[in-house]
Amino acid sequence: MADLRDTVERRLTALAPSGQDALARAVRHALLAPGKRLRPIATVLASWELGRTDLAALDAGCALEMIHAASLVLDDLPSMDDAATRRGRPSTHRVFGEDVAMLAAISLLAQAYAVAAATAGVDGATRARLVGILAEAVGIHGLAGGQFRDLRGRGGATALVEANHLKTGVLFVAAVDVAAAIADAAAPDAERLRTCATHLGQAFQLMDDLADGEFGPSDQPEDRGKTTLLSVLGPGDAVRRLAAHVAHAQDGLRPGGLLATFMAGIFESAGTVPAHGPADRVEA
Repeated sequence: MADLRDTVERRLTALAPSGQDALARAVRHALLAPGKRLRPIATVLASWELGRTDLAALDAGCALEMIHAASLVLDDLPSMDDAATRRGRPSTHRVFGEDVAMLAAISLLAQAYAVAAATAGVDGATRARLVGILAEAVGIHGLAGGQFRDLRGRGGATALVEANHLKTGVLFVAAVDVAAAIADAAAPDAERLRTCATHLGQAFQLMDDLADGEFGPSDQPEDRGKTTLLSVLGPGDAVRRLAAHVAHAQDGLRPGGLLATFMAGIFESAGTVPAHGPADRVEA
């Protein structure tokens, strides 16, 4: 897993612009900031789960990381969350200004589509499908819609679950969708992984809320005081729901496979929920 993460880092560095003007530096600042690289790793592992044995899904996974980085740049802007830091360093707009930060986000989105469109080892129809998956993940039924709900949304647990899916889950779903397209997976196998990814997204957002609230201080002070599932459900129910999502996500994966091991490790390492087997399951 460490080798795969290193491979992702090297590829992201190779794909990042090499210019020295402010825009190129802003793109590198946003894209190469220290991160877990969960989305590209999940993309490659999902392709292996579906029968590929190579790194054909690596570039598509890196494209998802570019989209994720762009979303963080926009999320941090003064008109959004007005965040001073991101991933342990000053946010992009604090270093380069709001104008350059917005252009960097647009550049990252554009490059993501270009990288997907140039994916090697697949036919033209598959490349077009990859671009479509990424575009859908970004738009009104994806990250943009999730951010809108985060800023303006109201409602109880059901509305928050939907918002969490749009702002977090869609990129995990996109990861398995592009993996399925590259692996030419059968429809039932692709849908099985989509269900896993949906639960993964819900669990990941709950873990993030718990880390910011119950389990430790947020590194983003502007996130405090927001209405989240944690604030609606309370810590106990939130932890039980998180455990349920992790268990349901594991249902569709090959036991002992790399994707199942990777997914379990995300939550075990955070200390917010122990590993759960079928006997420990609670209903979502």
